[in-house]
Amino acid sequence: MTDTLRPVEQALPDAAPTASGSPQKLKRSIGIVGGTLLTLSCVTPASTLFVVVPDLFSSLGTATALTIAIGSLLCIAVAFCYSELGTLIPSAGGEYAMVSTMAGRLAGWLVFVLSLLVVMIVPPVIAMGTADYLAPIVHLNPSMAGAGVMLLATLAGLLDLRANAWITGVFLVLEVIAAAVVAVLGFTHSQRGLGSLTSMQVAGSGGHTDTVTAMLVVSGLAIALFITQGFSTAVYLSEELENPRRNVARTVLATLAISTVIILVPVVAITMGASDLSTLTGGDISSMVTAWSNSAVGTFVSLCVALAIINAGIVMVIQNSRVLFASARDKAWPEPVNQSLSRLGRFGSPWVATLLVGVPGALLCFVNLDTLYGVTGVSVTAMYLLVAVAALLARRGQHRHTQAWRMPLWPAMPVLLIAVLAYILSQQEMTYLLWTGGITAVATLYWAFYLRPRRETRWLVSIPEDVQA
Repeated sequence: MTDTLRPVEQALPDAAPTASGSPQKLKRSIGIVGGTLLTLSCVTPASTLFVVVPDLFSSLGTATALTIAIGSLLCIAVAFCYSELGTLIPSAGGEYAMVSTMAGRLAGWLVFVLSLLVVMIVPPVIAMGTADYLAPIVHLNPSMAGAGVMLLATLAGLLDLRANAWITGVFLVLEVIAAAVVAVLGFTHSQRGLGSLTSMQVAGSGGHTDTVTAMLVVSGLAIALFITQGFSTAVYLSEELENPRRNVARTVLATLAISTVIILVPVVAITMGASDLSTLTGGDISSMVTAWSNSAVGTFVSLCVALAIINAGIVMVIQNSRVLFASARDKAWPEPVNQSLSRLGRFGSPWVATLLVGVPGALLCFVNLDTLYGVTGVSVTAMYLLVAVAALLARRGQHRHTQAWRMPLWPAMPVLLIAVLAYILSQQEMTYLLWTGGITAVATLYWAFYLRPRRETRWLVSIPEDVQA
């Protein structure tokens, strides 16, 4: 089932050609600084802190920081897998290109479907938080505000990637400042000691205090993994990174370390600084900031977060359009669709793919938020599991001697990761497992009845010729 990695010219004889007759390829225009800025912006630490983390506070209370810390430790092993596979197979296809090459075309197709779920759902999840943080200036409907952010991000995604690296870099500075302000205010208004981080308490109904069980923490790990998930963007950008054999791993690992600090430190500060357990469980970080300081500081932080959300939308649309672009280049669809998705605009961006990411993302802003969270958590966990399987197979045959970054403690690291992720997956709500499983089943039928019978002309996973060892 596993295909041999091949040059683009060999793998795609009928791909959309350039003027020279070869397939469309993304240009290498960013170094490690630009790549790190874009990747950090996709993690969007401040908007994740203000939009996603409150959902964890509501269910995990004082155990939120502990859950995120455990998730971050798991992500180190995940990052090792991404770094090794990303330098072996530097393709805009990201996870699916890596898994297809190592574990076979069907496994790669399923990872593509899971990654497509993630990349389509995460931007509107983040974007819908915009209204809450523009409230000091204007009151907006969350769904309408989120849809507006998605459309704005789509327009920005049509521009040159280098220009977007600088735009998102400026926004990233603002969101780091917002996170730092929250951390300083939380620590300086501390109501409880470090022991509260392991007190495992959450406010229940009727003013009672409930205990957070170990099973609740395990269940929350799916969202915790989602919180730092954006470090994988470095793999999606590998075709546009200069010297990808070196810079992919550096960008992945540096981004995970930086984003964990930016998210976890304020979460610890909020846990210690919340006036009471009910306030902490409520998760209204803007109100806490205002209570710790004044309305002007609260407004400043809120506006920084709103900009961070817009920033995240831009970067996620950029990343996600590259996934669709790569799938078309790798012949995942009927030929007219492949030709459309592989077209590049005047700025070098895949403009059709960008529109197909941004516009449906705007529509998803009108879907129930809990459902989006649940499906995303399951999809991310399952995708990481399949990536870990691919990492376990990454040193077979010709790949054993390929020049690449190599993780420490192989094969123990991917084996342990597979076991832990499988257990986390088994503890998720059945509704979200069924939703994700149903979508995966439909994708499997597409594989069985369309892709597999056309294996010589469809789903031909490849990497650009200029990055092969």
